[in-house]
Parts: sequence; C-alpha cells; structure tokens
Amino acid sequence: MRGLLYALFAVLYILITFFGLGPVLFADGSARERVLTLIVVLLIYAAVTVGLRIILKRLRRR
Repeated sequence: MRGLLYALFAVLYILITFFGLGPVLFADGSARERVLTLIVVLLIYAAVTVGLRIILKRLRRR
C-alpha cells in the first residue's frame, strides 16, 4: 500500500514540475507573471506535501 502511495505522489510531483515549472522557466510573459506562476506552483507543492504527510500519519496509526 505504501509503495503505491509513494508512486502516486511521485507521479503528482513530476506532473506539477512539468506543467508548473515549465511555464515559469519558458514563459515569454512579464516577470510579474512568472513570479505569480511560481508562487502558485510552490503553493501546490506545499499542498501536495502536506497531503502526503497527513496520509502517511493516518497509515502509521493503523
């Protein structure tokens, strides 16, 4: 179960990196737009990380 969970979250991190950081690095918009996109991507990373930690804590209790 844990291995599947780690694999799922690894895929999530890869997708966030590909679709989130790509526009930050390769966007032709203004610097403000890039920074805003970066902040949103970092918030998504934080939410996914917090979600993973919560799920792992629940699995340890069982």
